[in-house]
Amino acid sequence: MMLEMLLLPYPLLGLLLLTLLGAALLGAALLSRQRVPARNKIPRAQRRREVALQQMAALAQRLREQEPGLDPKPILALPLVELAQKLQAEELSLESVLCSYLEEALKVHQEVNCLTDFLEECEEQLQALKKLKKSERGLLYGVPMSLKDPYDCMGHDSTCGLAQFLEKPAAKDGVLVKVLKAQGAIPFVKTNIPQSMLSFDCSNPIYGQTRNPLNLKKTPGGSSGGEAALLSKGGSILGMGTDAGGSVRIPSSFCGVYGLRTSRNRLSYTGIASAVKGKTTVAAVAGPLARDVDSLVLCLRALLSEDLHQLDPTVPFMPFRKEIYSNTRPLRIGYYESDGFSQPSPSMARAVRLTCRLLQDAGHEVIPFSIPRIEYAMQKLYPVGVFADGGATLLEKLEGDIVDPSMKGLVTQLRLPDLLKCILARILKKTEPRTAQTLDMIRGVKTPKKLWELNTAVQEYQQEFIAKWRSLDLDVLLSPALDPAFYIGYPAKAAASSSYTSLYNLLDFPAGVVPVTTVTLQDEEELAFYKGYYGDSNDRNFKEAVEGSVGLPVAVQCITLPWEEELCLRFMKEVETLTKNQREPR
Repeated sequence: MMLEMLLLPYPLLGLLLLTLLGAALLGAALLSRQRVPARNKIPRAQRRREVALQQMAALAQRLREQEPGLDPKPILALPLVELAQKLQAEELSLESVLCSYLEEALKVHQEVNCLTDFLEECEEQLQALKKLKKSERGLLYGVPMSLKDPYDCMGHDSTCGLAQFLEKPAAKDGVLVKVLKAQGAIPFVKTNIPQSMLSFDCSNPIYGQTRNPLNLKKTPGGSSGGEAALLSKGGSILGMGTDAGGSVRIPSSFCGVYGLRTSRNRLSYTGIASAVKGKTTVAAVAGPLARDVDSLVLCLRALLSEDLHQLDPTVPFMPFRKEIYSNTRPLRIGYYESDGFSQPSPSMARAVRLTCRLLQDAGHEVIPFSIPRIEYAMQKLYPVGVFADGGATLLEKLEGDIVDPSMKGLVTQLRLPDLLKCILARILKKTEPRTAQTLDMIRGVKTPKKLWELNTAVQEYQQEFIAKWRSLDLDVLLSPALDPAFYIGYPAKAAASSSYTSLYNLLDFPAGVVPVTTVTLQDEEELAFYKGYYGDSNDRNFKEAVEGSVGLPVAVQCITLPWEEELCLRFMKEVETLTKNQREPR
Protein backbone atom coordinates (compact mmCIF):
# COMPACT_ATOMS: atom_id res chain seq x y z
CA MET A 1 0.00 0.00 0.00
CA MET A 2 1.47 3.37 -0.99
CA LEU A 3 1.79 5.81 1.88
CA GLU A 4 1.36 8.71 -0.53
CA MET A 5 -2.15 7.51 -1.38
CA LEU A 6 -3.10 7.03 2.24
CA LEU A 7 -1.97 10.55 3.14
CA LEU A 8 -3.78 12.39 0.32
CA PRO A 9 -6.46 13.79 2.69
CA TYR A 10 -3.71 15.28 4.93
CA PRO A 11 -1.37 17.20 2.55
CA LEU A 12 0.71 19.23 5.02
CA LEU A 13 1.15 16.49 7.56
CA GLY A 14 1.72 14.03 4.74
CA LEU A 15 4.51 16.19 3.32
CA LEU A 16 6.17 16.36 6.72
CA LEU A 17 5.92 12.64 7.30
CA LEU A 18 7.16 11.74 3.85
CA THR A 19 10.10 14.13 4.27
CA LEU A 20 11.03 12.44 7.54
CA LEU A 21 10.58 9.04 5.94
CA GLY A 22 12.83 10.06 3.05
CA ALA A 23 15.51 11.13 5.49
CA ALA A 24 15.25 7.81 7.35
CA LEU A 25 15.49 5.80 4.13
CA LEU A 26 18.41 7.90 2.89
CA GLY A 27 20.24 7.25 6.14
CA ALA A 28 19.66 3.52 5.77
CA ALA A 29 20.88 3.62 2.17
CA LEU A 30 24.07 5.52 3.12
CA LEU A 31 24.73 3.03 5.91
CA SER A 32 24.43 0.07 3.51
CA ARG A 33 26.90 1.67 1.09
CA GLN A 34 29.62 1.71 3.73
CA ARG A 35 30.15 -2.01 3.10
CA VAL A 36 30.29 -4.08 -0.10
CA PRO A 37 26.63 -4.53 -1.00
CA ALA A 38 25.28 -8.07 -0.88
CA ARG A 39 23.51 -7.31 -4.16
CA ASN A 40 26.86 -7.67 -5.94
CA LYS A 41 26.48 -11.43 -5.54
CA ILE A 42 23.27 -11.55 -7.56
CA PRO A 43 24.76 -11.62 -11.11
CA ARG A 44 27.07 -14.48 -10.09
CA ALA A 45 24.11 -16.40 -8.66
CA GLN A 46 22.16 -15.91 -11.86
CA ARG A 47 25.07 -17.26 -13.90
CA ARG A 48 25.35 -20.27 -11.56
CA ARG A 49 21.69 -21.04 -12.14
CA GLU A 50 22.21 -20.92 -15.92
CA VAL A 51 25.09 -23.37 -15.63
CA ALA A 52 23.11 -25.64 -13.28
CA LEU A 53 20.16 -25.81 -15.67
CA GLN A 54 22.53 -26.60 -18.54
CA GLN A 55 23.89 -29.48 -16.44
CA MET A 56 20.32 -30.59 -15.82
CA ALA A 57 19.57 -30.63 -19.55
CA ALA A 58 22.82 -32.52 -20.19
CA LEU A 59 21.89 -35.23 -17.66
CA ALA A 60 18.44 -35.55 -19.23
CA GLN A 61 20.13 -36.01 -22.62
CA ARG A 62 22.50 -38.69 -21.29
CA LEU A 63 19.63 -40.59 -19.71
CA ARG A 64 17.57 -40.36 -22.89
CA GLU A 65 20.45 -41.77 -24.92
CA GLN A 66 20.32 -44.83 -22.66
CA GLU A 67 16.62 -45.27 -23.53
CA PRO A 68 16.08 -43.71 -26.98
CA GLY A 69 12.54 -45.09 -27.25
CA LEU A 70 11.40 -43.53 -23.99
CA ASP A 71 7.90 -42.04 -24.04
CA PRO A 72 7.61 -39.85 -20.92
CA LYS A 73 3.86 -39.25 -21.16
CA PRO A 74 2.70 -42.52 -19.53
CA ILE A 75 5.25 -42.04 -16.74
CA LEU A 76 4.24 -38.43 -16.08
CA ALA A 77 0.57 -39.44 -16.00
CA LEU A 78 1.07 -41.93 -13.15
CA PRO A 79 -0.09 -40.95 -9.65
CA LEU A 80 2.69 -41.09 -7.07
CA VAL A 81 1.47 -44.26 -5.34
CA GLU A 82 1.30 -46.15 -8.64
CA LEU A 83 4.66 -44.77 -9.78
CA ALA A 84 6.27 -45.88 -6.51
CA GLN A 85 4.78 -49.36 -6.92
CA LYS A 86 6.10 -49.71 -10.47
CA LEU A 87 9.56 -48.57 -9.41
CA GLN A 88 9.59 -51.09 -6.55
CA ALA A 89 8.48 -53.86 -8.92
CA GLU A 90 11.10 -52.76 -11.50
CA GLU A 91 8.41 -52.26 -14.13
CA LEU A 92 9.99 -48.85 -14.74
CA SER A 93 13.68 -48.03 -14.64
CA LEU A 94 15.01 -45.34 -12.34
CA GLU A 95 16.64 -43.69 -15.36
CA SER A 96 13.43 -43.45 -17.38
CA VAL A 97 11.52 -41.84 -14.53
CA LEU A 98 14.22 -39.34 -13.63
CA CYS A 99 14.73 -38.46 -17.30
CA SER A 100 11.00 -37.85 -17.75
CA TYR A 101 10.83 -35.43 -14.84
CA LEU A 102 14.10 -33.67 -15.69
CA GLU A 103 12.78 -32.90 -19.17
CA GLU A 104 9.34 -31.87 -17.97
CA ALA A 105 10.66 -29.65 -15.18
CA LEU A 106 12.85 -27.80 -17.68
CA LYS A 107 9.83 -27.23 -19.93
CA VAL A 108 7.76 -25.90 -17.04
CA HIS A 109 10.60 -23.64 -15.94
CA GLN A 110 10.82 -22.11 -19.41
CA GLU A 111 7.17 -21.12 -19.10
CA VAL A 112 6.89 -19.97 -15.48
CA ASN A 113 10.45 -19.47 -14.08
CA CYS A 114 10.12 -21.79 -11.09
CA LEU A 115 13.56 -23.42 -10.64
CA THR A 116 16.46 -21.96 -8.67
CA ASP A 117 18.95 -24.84 -8.70
CA PHE A 118 19.65 -28.30 -10.09
CA LEU A 119 20.79 -30.90 -7.56
CA GLU A 120 23.40 -32.62 -9.70
CA GLU A 121 24.08 -35.21 -7.00
CA CYS A 122 20.80 -36.87 -8.04
CA GLU A 123 22.73 -38.83 -10.68
CA GLU A 124 25.09 -40.31 -8.10
CA GLN A 125 22.16 -41.04 -5.81
CA LEU A 126 20.36 -42.89 -8.59
CA GLN A 127 23.37 -45.15 -9.08
CA ALA A 128 23.55 -45.84 -5.34
CA LEU A 129 19.86 -46.78 -5.24
CA LYS A 130 20.35 -49.33 -8.00
CA LYS A 131 22.76 -51.25 -5.78
CA LEU A 132 20.24 -51.69 -2.95
CA LYS A 133 18.61 -55.02 -2.22
CA LYS A 134 14.83 -55.04 -2.54
CA SER A 135 14.53 -55.34 1.24
CA GLU A 136 16.56 -52.13 1.65
CA ARG A 137 14.38 -49.94 -0.57
CA GLY A 138 12.37 -47.21 1.11
CA LEU A 139 8.79 -46.14 0.47
CA LEU A 140 9.87 -43.48 -2.06
CA TYR A 141 12.41 -45.65 -3.89
CA GLY A 142 13.40 -43.90 -7.12
CA VAL A 143 10.80 -41.11 -6.88
CA PRO A 144 12.14 -37.79 -8.24
CA MET A 145 11.02 -34.87 -6.12
CA SER A 146 11.48 -31.12 -5.75
CA LEU A 147 12.42 -29.03 -2.72
CA LYS A 148 11.61 -25.45 -1.83
CA ASP A 149 14.68 -23.19 -1.88
CA PRO A 150 15.39 -23.09 1.92
CA TYR A 151 15.84 -26.87 2.27
CA ASP A 152 19.56 -27.41 2.90
CA CYS A 153 21.28 -29.66 0.37
CA MET A 154 25.01 -30.13 0.81
CA GLY A 155 26.99 -27.85 -1.49
CA HIS A 156 24.02 -25.70 -2.49
CA ASP A 157 22.80 -22.28 -1.32
CA SER A 158 19.56 -21.94 0.62
CA THR A 159 18.90 -18.33 -0.31
CA CYS A 160 15.45 -17.44 1.05
CA GLY A 161 15.53 -15.00 -1.88
CA LEU A 162 18.12 -12.88 -0.04
CA ALA A 163 21.47 -11.78 -1.48
CA GLN A 164 23.13 -12.10 1.95
CA PHE A 165 22.50 -15.85 1.87
CA LEU A 166 24.25 -16.34 -1.49
CA GLU A 167 27.62 -18.09 -1.71
CA LYS A 168 27.08 -19.82 1.63
CA PRO A 169 26.48 -23.42 0.54
CA ALA A 170 25.06 -25.85 3.08
CA ALA A 171 27.68 -28.00 4.80
CA LYS A 172 25.30 -30.96 4.91
CA ASP A 173 21.79 -32.04 3.99
CA GLY A 174 18.99 -30.95 6.31
CA VAL A 175 17.23 -33.55 8.43
CA LEU A 176 14.17 -33.97 6.19
CA VAL A 177 16.34 -34.18 3.07
CA LYS A 178 18.32 -36.97 4.75
CA VAL A 179 15.12 -38.80 5.68
CA LEU A 180 13.70 -38.48 2.17
CA LYS A 181 16.91 -39.80 0.64
CA ALA A 182 16.97 -42.68 3.14
CA GLN A 183 13.46 -43.51 1.93
CA GLY A 184 14.73 -43.64 -1.65
CA ALA A 185 13.49 -40.29 -2.94
CA ILE A 186 15.68 -38.45 -5.45
CA PRO A 187 15.57 -34.67 -4.87
CA PHE A 188 16.55 -33.15 -8.23
CA VAL A 189 15.67 -29.43 -8.17
CA LYS A 190 15.10 -26.52 -5.78
CA THR A 191 12.27 -24.08 -6.43
CA ASN A 192 11.63 -20.35 -6.24
CA ILE A 193 10.27 -18.29 -3.36
CA PRO A 194 9.47 -14.64 -2.55
CA GLN A 195 12.22 -12.54 -1.01
CA SER A 196 12.49 -13.44 2.71
CA MET A 197 9.54 -15.87 2.36
CA LEU A 198 7.34 -13.33 4.17
CA SER A 199 4.99 -12.78 1.24
CA PHE A 200 2.46 -14.84 -0.65
CA ASP A 201 3.68 -13.57 -4.01
CA CYS A 202 6.65 -15.37 -5.60
CA SER A 203 9.39 -12.96 -6.66
CA ASN A 204 12.90 -12.04 -5.55
CA PRO A 205 15.76 -9.98 -7.02
CA ILE A 206 17.95 -13.05 -7.57
CA TYR A 207 15.73 -15.36 -9.59
CA GLY A 208 12.86 -13.10 -10.60
CA GLN A 209 9.09 -13.63 -10.76
CA THR A 210 7.48 -17.06 -10.89
CA ARG A 211 4.16 -17.14 -12.72
CA ASN A 212 1.06 -19.25 -12.26
CA PRO A 213 0.99 -21.90 -15.01
CA LEU A 214 -2.82 -21.75 -15.10
CA ASN A 215 -2.79 -18.00 -15.90
CA LEU A 216 0.54 -16.32 -16.52
CA LYS A 217 -0.78 -12.95 -15.32
CA LYS A 218 -1.42 -14.45 -11.89
CA THR A 219 0.97 -15.35 -9.10
CA PRO A 220 1.38 -18.99 -8.03
CA GLY A 221 1.23 -17.76 -4.45
CA GLY A 222 3.91 -17.98 -1.82
CA SER A 223 6.07 -18.64 -0.26
CA SER A 224 6.16 -22.20 -1.70
CA GLY A 225 5.14 -20.78 -5.08
CA GLY A 226 7.81 -22.43 -7.20
CA GLU A 227 6.83 -25.82 -5.78
CA ALA A 228 3.13 -25.36 -6.49
CA ALA A 229 3.76 -24.07 -10.03
CA LEU A 230 6.06 -26.98 -10.88
CA LEU A 231 3.63 -29.56 -9.46
CA SER A 232 0.61 -28.00 -11.12
CA LYS A 233 2.18 -28.27 -14.57
CA GLY A 234 3.54 -31.78 -14.04
CA GLY A 235 7.25 -30.99 -13.65
CA SER A 236 7.36 -32.72 -10.26
CA ILE A 237 5.26 -35.37 -8.59
CA LEU A 238 6.06 -34.52 -4.95
CA GLY A 239 7.49 -31.45 -3.25
CA MET A 240 8.38 -30.11 0.16
CA GLY A 241 7.45 -26.59 1.30
CA THR A 242 7.30 -24.54 4.46
CA ASP A 243 4.39 -22.67 6.01
CA ALA A 244 4.45 -19.69 8.40
CA GLY A 245 1.23 -17.97 7.36
CA GLY A 246 -0.18 -20.10 4.57
CA SER A 247 2.99 -20.66 2.55
CA VAL A 248 2.10 -24.25 1.63
CA ARG A 249 -1.67 -23.80 1.48
CA ILE A 250 -1.99 -20.56 -0.52
CA PRO A 251 0.21 -21.73 -3.42
CA SER A 252 -1.52 -25.11 -3.41
CA SER A 253 -4.89 -23.37 -3.61
CA PHE A 254 -3.76 -20.89 -6.30
CA CYS A 255 -2.30 -23.66 -8.47
CA GLY A 256 -4.88 -26.39 -7.92
CA VAL A 257 -2.69 -28.87 -6.03
CA TYR A 258 -2.82 -30.37 -2.54
CA GLY A 259 -0.79 -29.19 0.45
CA LEU A 260 -0.53 -29.90 4.17
CA ARG A 261 0.63 -27.68 7.04
CA THR A 262 1.78 -29.96 9.84
CA SER A 263 1.83 -29.27 13.59
CA ARG A 264 4.97 -27.62 14.90
CA ASN A 265 7.59 -30.28 15.64
CA ARG A 266 5.73 -33.16 13.98
CA LEU A 267 8.45 -32.79 11.32
CA SER A 268 11.96 -31.51 11.91
CA TYR A 269 12.83 -27.95 10.89
CA THR A 270 16.57 -28.47 11.38
CA GLY A 271 18.39 -27.75 8.15
CA ILE A 272 15.75 -25.43 6.71
CA ALA A 273 16.94 -21.85 6.28
CA SER A 274 14.93 -18.87 7.47
CA ALA A 275 15.19 -15.11 7.03
CA VAL A 276 13.99 -14.58 10.61
CA LYS A 277 15.09 -17.31 12.99
CA GLY A 278 14.03 -17.48 16.61
CA LYS A 279 10.31 -16.77 16.15
CA THR A 280 8.37 -18.91 18.62
CA THR A 281 4.98 -17.20 18.81
CA VAL A 282 4.29 -17.89 15.12
CA ALA A 283 6.76 -20.45 13.80
CA ALA A 284 7.29 -21.89 10.33
CA VAL A 285 6.71 -25.61 9.80
CA ALA A 286 7.51 -28.07 7.03
CA GLY A 287 4.84 -29.65 4.86
CA PRO A 288 4.43 -31.60 1.60
CA LEU A 289 2.72 -30.58 -1.65
CA ALA A 290 1.43 -33.09 -4.18
CA ARG A 291 -1.22 -33.81 -6.81
CA ASP A 292 -3.54 -35.89 -4.62
CA VAL A 293 -4.13 -36.84 -1.01
CA ASP A 294 -2.70 -40.36 -1.41
CA SER A 295 0.64 -38.76 -2.33
CA LEU A 296 0.61 -36.62 0.83
CA VAL A 297 -0.11 -39.74 2.88
CA LEU A 298 2.74 -41.69 1.32
CA CYS A 299 5.11 -38.78 1.87
CA LEU A 300 4.14 -38.39 5.52
CA ARG A 301 4.45 -42.14 6.10
CA ALA A 302 7.98 -41.96 4.70
CA LEU A 303 8.95 -38.89 6.71
CA LEU A 304 7.60 -40.19 10.03
CA SER A 305 10.12 -43.01 10.09
CA GLU A 306 12.48 -43.94 12.89
CA ASP A 307 15.21 -42.06 11.00
CA LEU A 308 13.47 -38.76 11.72
CA HIS A 309 13.72 -39.13 15.49
CA GLN A 310 17.27 -40.47 15.32
CA LEU A 311 18.45 -37.53 13.20
CA ASP A 312 16.55 -34.97 15.29
CA PRO A 313 15.81 -36.26 18.81
CA THR A 314 13.77 -33.09 19.54
CA VAL A 315 11.07 -34.49 17.24
CA PRO A 316 9.03 -37.17 19.03
CA PHE A 317 9.01 -40.65 17.53
CA MET A 318 5.42 -40.74 16.33
CA PRO A 319 4.97 -42.97 13.26
CA PHE A 320 2.04 -42.48 10.89
CA ARG A 321 -1.11 -43.80 12.56
CA LYS A 322 -2.80 -45.75 9.79
CA GLU A 323 -5.72 -46.76 12.02
CA ILE A 324 -6.80 -43.11 12.32
CA TYR A 325 -6.42 -42.40 8.61
CA SER A 326 -8.32 -45.58 7.64
CA ASN A 327 -11.22 -45.06 10.06
CA THR A 328 -14.56 -44.79 8.26
CA ARG A 329 -16.87 -43.58 11.03
CA PRO A 330 -18.96 -40.49 10.16
CA LEU A 331 -17.39 -37.19 11.20
CA ARG A 332 -18.77 -34.19 13.06
CA ILE A 333 -17.60 -31.32 10.90
CA GLY A 334 -17.66 -27.67 11.88
CA TYR A 335 -17.73 -25.21 8.99
CA TYR A 336 -17.76 -21.51 8.17
CA GLU A 337 -18.02 -19.59 4.91
CA SER A 338 -16.38 -16.44 6.29
CA ASP A 339 -13.87 -15.84 9.06
CA GLY A 340 -15.47 -12.44 9.80
CA PHE A 341 -12.26 -10.54 9.11
CA SER A 342 -11.90 -10.77 5.33
CA GLN A 343 -15.00 -11.16 3.20
CA PRO A 344 -14.55 -14.28 1.05
CA SER A 345 -14.76 -14.16 -2.72
CA PRO A 346 -18.02 -15.65 -4.08
CA SER A 347 -16.15 -18.77 -5.20
CA MET A 348 -14.60 -19.28 -1.75
CA ALA A 349 -18.00 -19.27 -0.04
CA ARG A 350 -19.57 -21.44 -2.74
CA ALA A 351 -16.79 -24.04 -2.41
CA VAL A 352 -17.59 -24.46 1.29
CA ARG A 353 -21.34 -24.75 0.61
CA LEU A 354 -20.73 -27.33 -2.12
CA THR A 355 -18.42 -29.39 0.08
CA CYS A 356 -20.79 -29.24 3.06
CA ARG A 357 -23.65 -30.52 0.94
CA LEU A 358 -21.60 -33.43 -0.38
CA LEU A 359 -20.34 -34.33 3.09
CA GLN A 360 -23.84 -34.22 4.53
CA ASP A 361 -25.17 -36.40 1.70
CA ALA A 362 -22.39 -38.89 2.47
CA GLY A 363 -23.60 -39.27 6.07
CA HIS A 364 -21.40 -36.81 7.91
CA GLU A 365 -22.80 -34.19 10.28
CA VAL A 366 -22.04 -30.53 9.56
CA ILE A 367 -22.31 -27.87 12.26
CA PRO A 368 -21.96 -24.09 11.80
CA PHE A 369 -18.89 -22.61 13.50
CA SER A 370 -17.79 -19.03 14.07
CA ILE A 371 -14.22 -17.92 14.79
CA PRO A 372 -13.88 -16.41 18.28
CA ARG A 373 -12.40 -12.90 18.44
CA ILE A 374 -10.97 -12.97 14.92
CA GLU A 375 -9.99 -9.28 14.93
CA TYR A 376 -8.09 -9.78 18.16
CA ALA A 377 -6.25 -12.78 16.70
CA MET A 378 -5.42 -11.12 13.38
CA GLN A 379 -4.68 -7.61 14.61
CA LYS A 380 -3.31 -8.00 18.13
CA LEU A 381 -1.60 -11.40 18.07
CA TYR A 382 -0.47 -12.56 14.63
CA PRO A 383 1.37 -9.47 13.31
CA VAL A 384 3.27 -8.82 16.52
CA GLY A 385 4.04 -12.55 16.72
CA VAL A 386 5.74 -12.35 13.32
CA PHE A 387 7.46 -9.02 14.01
CA ALA A 388 8.08 -9.17 17.76
CA ASP A 389 11.47 -7.55 17.12
CA GLY A 390 9.91 -4.69 15.17
CA GLY A 391 11.30 -6.16 11.95
CA ALA A 392 14.93 -5.62 13.02
CA THR A 393 16.08 -9.10 11.96
CA LEU A 394 14.46 -8.86 8.53
CA LEU A 395 15.85 -5.39 7.89
CA GLU A 396 19.29 -6.64 8.89
CA LYS A 397 19.03 -9.46 6.34
CA LEU A 398 18.06 -6.94 3.64
CA GLU A 399 21.08 -4.69 4.18
CA GLY A 400 22.90 -4.16 0.89
CA ASP A 401 20.18 -6.02 -1.02
CA ILE A 402 17.69 -4.95 -3.67
CA VAL A 403 14.24 -4.83 -2.10
CA ASP A 404 11.81 -6.74 -4.29
CA PRO A 405 8.64 -4.86 -5.37
CA SER A 406 6.54 -7.45 -3.51
CA MET A 407 8.29 -6.47 -0.27
CA LYS A 408 8.69 -2.70 -0.66
CA GLY A 409 5.48 -1.75 1.16
CA LEU A 410 6.25 -3.92 4.17
CA VAL A 411 9.90 -2.87 4.31
CA THR A 412 8.94 0.81 4.08
CA GLN A 413 6.57 0.40 7.02
CA LEU A 414 9.16 -1.48 9.10
CA ARG A 415 11.78 1.21 8.47
CA LEU A 416 9.53 3.99 9.74
CA PRO A 417 10.57 5.36 13.14
CA ASP A 418 8.16 4.30 15.87
CA LEU A 419 6.91 7.84 16.29
CA LEU A 420 5.90 7.99 12.62
CA LYS A 421 4.21 4.60 12.90
CA CYS A 422 2.15 5.91 15.82
CA ILE A 423 1.21 9.12 14.02
CA LEU A 424 0.25 7.28 10.84
CA ALA A 425 -1.76 4.73 12.82
CA ARG A 426 -3.75 7.55 14.42
CA ILE A 427 -4.34 9.27 11.06
CA LEU A 428 -5.47 6.07 9.33
CA LYS A 429 -7.58 4.69 12.17
CA LYS A 430 -10.96 5.56 10.59
CA THR A 431 -10.26 5.08 6.88
CA GLU A 432 -7.76 2.20 7.04
CA PRO A 433 -8.31 0.54 10.43
CA ARG A 434 -6.48 -2.68 9.58
CA THR A 435 -3.45 -0.87 8.23
CA ALA A 436 -3.46 1.41 11.27
CA GLN A 437 -3.52 -1.56 13.62
CA THR A 438 -0.73 -3.29 11.71
CA LEU A 439 1.45 -0.18 11.90
CA ASP A 440 0.93 -0.15 15.63
CA MET A 441 1.66 -3.85 16.08
CA ILE A 442 4.81 -4.11 13.93
CA ARG A 443 6.60 -1.81 16.34
CA GLY A 444 7.33 -5.02 18.24
CA VAL A 445 7.11 -5.95 21.91
CA LYS A 446 10.11 -3.93 23.20
CA THR A 447 10.81 -5.95 26.37
CA PRO A 448 11.14 -9.64 27.35
CA LYS A 449 8.21 -9.17 29.73
CA LYS A 450 6.01 -8.02 26.84
CA LEU A 451 7.12 -11.02 24.77
CA TRP A 452 6.13 -13.38 27.56
CA GLU A 453 2.78 -11.61 27.82
CA LEU A 454 2.29 -12.05 24.07
CA ASN A 455 3.11 -15.76 24.24
CA THR A 456 0.69 -16.14 27.15
CA ALA A 457 -2.04 -14.33 25.20
CA VAL A 458 -1.53 -16.65 22.21
CA GLN A 459 -1.71 -19.73 24.43
CA GLU A 460 -4.89 -18.45 26.06
CA TYR A 461 -6.46 -17.75 22.66
CA GLN A 462 -5.54 -21.24 21.49
CA GLN A 463 -7.23 -22.73 24.56
CA GLU A 464 -10.30 -20.54 24.00
CA PHE A 465 -10.53 -21.79 20.41
CA ILE A 466 -10.11 -25.43 21.47
CA ALA A 467 -12.78 -25.01 24.16
CA LYS A 468 -15.27 -23.74 21.57
CA TRP A 469 -14.32 -26.62 19.26
CA ARG A 470 -14.90 -29.18 22.00
CA SER A 471 -18.14 -27.58 23.16
CA LEU A 472 -19.54 -28.56 19.75
CA ASP A 473 -17.90 -32.01 19.93
CA LEU A 474 -16.21 -31.48 16.56
CA ASP A 475 -13.82 -33.90 14.90
CA VAL A 476 -12.65 -31.53 12.17
CA LEU A 477 -13.26 -28.06 10.73
CA LEU A 478 -13.96 -26.99 7.14
CA SER A 479 -13.18 -23.46 5.99
CA PRO A 480 -12.46 -21.52 2.82
CA ALA A 481 -8.93 -21.52 1.51
CA LEU A 482 -7.68 -18.27 -0.01
CA ASP A 483 -8.51 -18.16 -3.73
CA PRO A 484 -8.71 -17.76 -6.65
CA ALA A 485 -5.15 -16.80 -7.62
CA PHE A 486 -4.22 -13.11 -7.31
CA TYR A 487 -2.75 -11.03 -10.08
CA ILE A 488 1.01 -10.59 -9.72
CA GLY A 489 1.81 -7.74 -7.34
CA TYR A 490 -1.48 -7.90 -5.44
CA PRO A 491 -0.63 -10.08 -2.39
CA ALA A 492 1.09 -7.13 -0.71
CA LYS A 493 -1.91 -4.89 -1.45
CA ALA A 494 -4.47 -7.33 -0.03
CA ALA A 495 -2.43 -9.00 2.69
CA ALA A 496 -5.28 -9.05 5.24
CA SER A 497 -7.05 -11.72 3.18
CA SER A 498 -4.43 -14.25 4.29
CA SER A 499 -6.30 -14.40 7.61
CA TYR A 500 -7.95 -17.58 6.29
CA THR A 501 -4.63 -19.42 6.49
CA SER A 502 -2.50 -17.48 9.00
CA LEU A 503 -5.02 -18.06 11.80
CA TYR A 504 -3.97 -21.72 11.88
CA ASN A 505 -0.30 -20.83 12.13
CA LEU A 506 -1.16 -18.75 15.18
CA LEU A 507 -3.14 -21.67 16.61
CA ASP A 508 -0.64 -24.29 15.40
CA PHE A 509 -3.35 -26.56 13.96
CA PRO A 510 -2.71 -28.97 11.08
CA ALA A 511 -4.46 -27.72 7.94
CA GLY A 512 -4.58 -28.97 4.38
CA VAL A 513 -6.11 -27.68 1.16
CA VAL A 514 -8.10 -29.67 -1.38
CA PRO A 515 -9.20 -28.23 -4.75
CA VAL A 516 -12.95 -28.81 -5.10
CA THR A 517 -14.24 -26.63 -7.94
CA THR A 518 -13.32 -23.82 -10.33
CA VAL A 519 -14.43 -20.20 -10.64
CA THR A 520 -17.66 -19.89 -12.62
CA LEU A 521 -19.13 -17.05 -14.65
CA GLN A 522 -21.71 -16.62 -11.90
CA ASP A 523 -18.92 -16.25 -9.33
CA GLU A 524 -17.38 -13.55 -11.51
CA GLU A 525 -20.69 -11.73 -11.87
CA GLU A 526 -21.29 -11.81 -8.10
CA LEU A 527 -17.79 -10.44 -7.52
CA ALA A 528 -18.94 -7.15 -9.08
CA PHE A 529 -20.98 -6.55 -5.89
CA TYR A 530 -18.10 -7.33 -3.53
CA LYS A 531 -17.61 -4.60 -0.90
CA GLY A 532 -15.61 -6.24 1.88
CA TYR A 533 -16.16 -5.79 5.60
CA TYR A 534 -14.12 -2.62 6.04
CA GLY A 535 -14.44 -0.86 2.70
CA ASP A 536 -10.73 -0.11 2.93
CA SER A 537 -7.96 -0.37 0.35
CA ASN A 538 -7.37 -4.02 1.27
CA ASP A 539 -10.98 -4.87 0.36
CA ARG A 540 -10.78 -2.93 -2.91
CA ASN A 541 -7.49 -4.55 -3.82
CA PHE A 542 -8.76 -8.03 -3.02
CA LYS A 543 -11.61 -7.58 -5.47
CA GLU A 544 -9.20 -6.46 -8.19
CA ALA A 545 -6.75 -9.26 -7.35
CA VAL A 546 -9.20 -12.11 -7.98
CA GLU A 547 -11.01 -10.70 -11.02
CA GLY A 548 -10.71 -12.48 -14.36
CA SER A 549 -10.41 -15.93 -12.82
CA VAL A 550 -13.06 -18.02 -14.58
CA GLY A 551 -11.82 -21.59 -14.75
CA LEU A 552 -9.15 -21.20 -12.07
CA PRO A 553 -9.17 -23.67 -9.16
CA VAL A 554 -10.92 -23.08 -5.86
CA ALA A 555 -10.02 -25.10 -2.77
CA VAL A 556 -11.32 -25.64 0.74
CA GLN A 557 -9.27 -25.96 3.91
CA CYS A 558 -9.46 -29.02 6.17
CA ILE A 559 -8.38 -28.42 9.78
CA THR A 560 -7.83 -30.55 12.87
CA LEU A 561 -6.52 -30.09 16.39
CA PRO A 562 -2.73 -30.24 16.95
CA TRP A 563 -0.92 -33.52 16.25
CA GLU A 564 -3.87 -34.95 14.32
CA GLU A 565 -2.33 -34.96 10.82
CA GLU A 566 -3.71 -38.43 10.09
CA LEU A 567 -7.26 -37.26 10.81
CA CYS A 568 -6.65 -34.15 8.70
CA LEU A 569 -5.55 -36.33 5.78
CA ARG A 570 -8.52 -38.65 6.28
CA PHE A 571 -10.84 -35.62 6.08
CA MET A 572 -8.99 -34.32 3.02
CA LYS A 573 -9.34 -37.72 1.34
CA GLU A 574 -13.08 -37.73 2.03
CA VAL A 575 -13.44 -34.27 0.49
CA GLU A 576 -11.28 -35.24 -2.50
CA THR A 577 -13.31 -38.37 -3.15
CA LEU A 578 -16.65 -36.59 -2.96
CA THR A 579 -15.71 -33.59 -5.09
CA LYS A 580 -13.36 -35.02 -7.70
CA ASN A 581 -16.08 -35.84 -10.19
CA GLN A 582 -18.26 -32.84 -9.51
CA ARG A 583 -19.05 -30.81 -12.61
CA GLU A 584 -20.77 -27.51 -12.18
CA PRO A 585 -22.01 -25.12 -14.88
CA ARG A 586 -19.62 -22.31 -15.73
